[in-house]
Amino acid sequence: MITAAQTTRVMTVAILVSTVVFLDGTVVNLALPATARELGGGMCSQQWVVDGYLLAVAAMVLPGGAISDLFGRIPVLRFGLAAFGAGSVLAATAGTPATLIAGRLVQGLGGAFLVPGSLALINSSFDPPDRPAAIGSWTAWTSTAFAVGPLLGGLAVDFLSWRWIYVLSAIPMAIGFALTFSLHRTPAPADRARVDVAGAALSAVGLAATVYALIEQGRRGWGDPLVRAALAVGIAALLAFVAWQRRTPHPMLPLSLFATRNFAGANMVTAFVYGGITMGSLALGLYLQEVAGYSATAAGLTTLPSPIMSFVFARGVGGLAARLGHRVFLIVGPALAGAGLLLIRPTAHGFHLISDVLPGRMLLAVGMVLAITPLTAVSLSAVKSAHSGIAAAIQNATGRTSALIAVACVGLITANRLTDASFTRLLQVSAALFFVGAVIGGLGIKNAVAPAQPAADTMTLELHPAR
Repeated sequence: MITAAQTTRVMTVAILVSTVVFLDGTVVNLALPATARELGGGMCSQQWVVDGYLLAVAAMVLPGGAISDLFGRIPVLRFGLAAFGAGSVLAATAGTPATLIAGRLVQGLGGAFLVPGSLALINSSFDPPDRPAAIGSWTAWTSTAFAVGPLLGGLAVDFLSWRWIYVLSAIPMAIGFALTFSLHRTPAPADRARVDVAGAALSAVGLAATVYALIEQGRRGWGDPLVRAALAVGIAALLAFVAWQRRTPHPMLPLSLFATRNFAGANMVTAFVYGGITMGSLALGLYLQEVAGYSATAAGLTTLPSPIMSFVFARGVGGLAARLGHRVFLIVGPALAGAGLLLIRPTAHGFHLISDVLPGRMLLAVGMVLAITPLTAVSLSAVKSAHSGIAAAIQNATGRTSALIAVACVGLITANRLTDASFTRLLQVSAALFFVGAVIGGLGIKNAVAPAQPAADTMTLELHPAR
């Protein structure tokens, strides 16, 4: 019998480590210009600082749950904490772009184990009636951290240093590591977990090689043999990954789930929506500082409409979508978000935060809050409750992977030079991704005849979009 004090310690550790992981996903965006001024490297290095983290998370988030089941919740959690902390220290002390990127890769590896590990710890420590409330608390804290990340990053850059972003993320990891020794040992899973090693390796190689080609073409050009070889290897590995998932008896990505129309449609919408918000947010953060000349704090303040809208309206939107049907929200939400991005553009009279940025950011925030909660609900309600955990993990991996590819394409779209014209082009591409998501929402989503019964574990991995 696990006592109340023990469950409190579990919640403290789970929220502490997951909050830092989600915070680190956005906090670095506004530090990129300051980092480039000190370390150099240009746009390619800036892309790698973001994508190094996303790459490790996207490659390991699906096998991370099975590894946690196989080796135990707490040992895997400790490994994730140690890796994330080591990556933070490496990034904070980096003297070259390569060292910083290496630190981000190690951080991402740790983060890939921390999020599913902390949720698995909650799931195995709380009785079924208490799990929804516990996971709800976890979601509230991590959502807040992800939303305020850009603003905190801007404040750290302007008043401390970009290095403090990584210093301050290492400290909670050390505290969390120490707290794990006070946790009660969790029971082992009834069935011995199987890790799809071949699948994990193929997906990691495929993503890494493809992203390498997309980013490095800006520095080396498409004619470079290494870039061409990387692209060929990446595409071949990803095709081999799909083929392997079809034939292996224990796939890390069960393709049979995609036979369900709403599940496939929701994940396609997820890919385009998260690609659009990631590309648009990164473009705006870089442009405001590097071209328009605003401070990191000012750039961070422009992101506030998103957490405010989410905090005020997300719960109400979820209830309204359950009554009216999710389909209309997955059409209107992405469409409004795309329209918001198109409102943001340099003009002949300059570029001002209040008149040229804020209206578009507010419309973007409205669109995102209309889309995100129904999007997650559709994905999870489309599968049986027994598959809700893997369904949530797949949607999370889809969002991470689309964000990864979106960042990798930034240099390709801008020709590795951020100007008024290339910034406008980035926002147009981002808006187009949202509009495609809206079309898929209309064609690929079918309203359920009756609302599905939510399972206790359907919130086990909630997506948190970059703001």
